[in-house]
Amino acid sequence: MEEIELHLTVNNLACTLMVQPCSTLLDVLREKLGLTGTKQACGEGDCGACVVVMDDQAVNSCLVLAAQAEGTKIITVEGLAMNGKLHPLQHYFAEKWAFQCGFCTPGMLMSCYALLLHNPNPNAEEIRQAIAGNLCRCGSYQGVVEAVLATTKMKHEVSHGGV
Repeated sequence: MEEIELHLTVNNLACTLMVQPCSTLLDVLREKLGLTGTKQACGEGDCGACVVVMDDQAVNSCLVLAAQAEGTKIITVEGLAMNGKLHPLQHYFAEKWAFQCGFCTPGMLMSCYALLLHNPNPNAEEIRQAIAGNLCRCGSYQGVVEAVLATTKMKHEVSHGGV
């Protein structure tokens, strides 16, 4: 099968890659770009381990053909930290014990990041709705809610002269 040329921006870096037409975005991220933070699990869009942010929307990268990502902006879990400093969500995920084994954590982080892009001050129910497609075998959902609420509180305090 002949490869196709794919152009996209991943974690603020422009990429041009040759990919198989049947490759998924998940395949490209993990195999072509070495971004293994995005997890490969069910392959059917049921677990949320592969969630990335594509053009500011949370998507299951296992369900997106690479060709569908042409010209898009992708952010993976590796793209959250900047200059060696954790993103506030990452910081509060650790502080609030929003993970145990960590397998679901990248997908959870990206679902929460996408939520905050559209709703900078979500309530607990909105957070639960945003992570409804992310499965966690360890049951860390309440920690995730607390981490997102702490992130929004910190951002609110910073924007209003606190912290």
